[in-house]
Amino acid sequence: MKYTTLKKSDIEVSVIGLGTNAVGGHNLFQKLNEENGKELVREALNIGVTFFDTADIYGFGRSEELVGEVLKDIKRDDFVIATKGGQHWFENGSIKVDNHPDYLREAVDKSLYRLQLDYVDLYYLHFPDTETPFAESIGELARLKEEGKIRAIGVSNVSLEQLKEANVHGNISVLQSPYHMLDRSAETELLPYCVENNISFIPYGPLAFGLLGGTFTQDFKFDTHDWRQSLPLFQSKQFHQTLEIVNKLKQFASQKNTTLPNLALAWLLAQEGVDAVIPGGKRKERILENSQAIEIILSKEELNIINHILRND
Repeated sequence: MKYTTLKKSDIEVSVIGLGTNAVGGHNLFQKLNEENGKELVREALNIGVTFFDTADIYGFGRSEELVGEVLKDIKRDDFVIATKGGQHWFENGSIKVDNHPDYLREAVDKSLYRLQLDYVDLYYLHFPDTETPFAESIGELARLKEEGKIRAIGVSNVSLEQLKEANVHGNISVLQSPYHMLDRSAETELLPYCVENNISFIPYGPLAFGLLGGTFTQDFKFDTHDWRQSLPLFQSKQFHQTLEIVNKLKQFASQKNTTLPNLALAWLLAQEGVDAVIPGGKRKERILENSQAIEIILSKEELNIINHILRND
């Protein structure tokens, strides 16, 4: 495994992390096996993964609980945990984005309880609520950092203007935002800002939520409750066009004696400003396969070829 340090911090992470929305994320996926989820975390640890990404909204706290059950037996300095808060859920099933300082403080404490930890390494504001000024929400997270409950502050799902506002005092260490071969919109504004302002960029959905796994076919149908079916990438016309690009990428990966998922992860890690990737999964075999992406070196010529494929030239 290879390791790097998150910006504005002394937090060292594996460049291949593990996203755990399928570990106890019963509100996101159907028929999840919790024991398999914990095995996924254990296998990641076994191969040198130290960076684990979760959120309180995954399974309404269940993901944090399961991840915590595994990590409680691991020496604290041997792993880095990132979680997210700012989505308030209620017993009737409704969810409200809430960045109020009082709620964030409560959310951090609840996450620490579920994770069985005294502090979280990286805490993200999951979504902005468009009502609470960042001076208040990020200010409260900065106070929690001073108290030792958070080591670094991140934001997720923000525009460039929101990122600038959140980072006005230089408090933001990490931005987590959608970025993968099939969605390069982050390259226009967000990624350059992060590079210029010493902020680590951590893409989420690095495998395009499964599309860059290379197993989808033109006649694929989602389970009724799979959240991915609402994404533009999976809408009929775009889905079929995207699969043509995916098939060309698979051919290129094969010529390089690797797999499409590993090519996709290596491509992200080759982008300036991207410090780590956090692919998810449901099977422990997947994390072992993903870890092999660190061995792939892409030349400038190969990156140019990939760019042509992605533009569908």
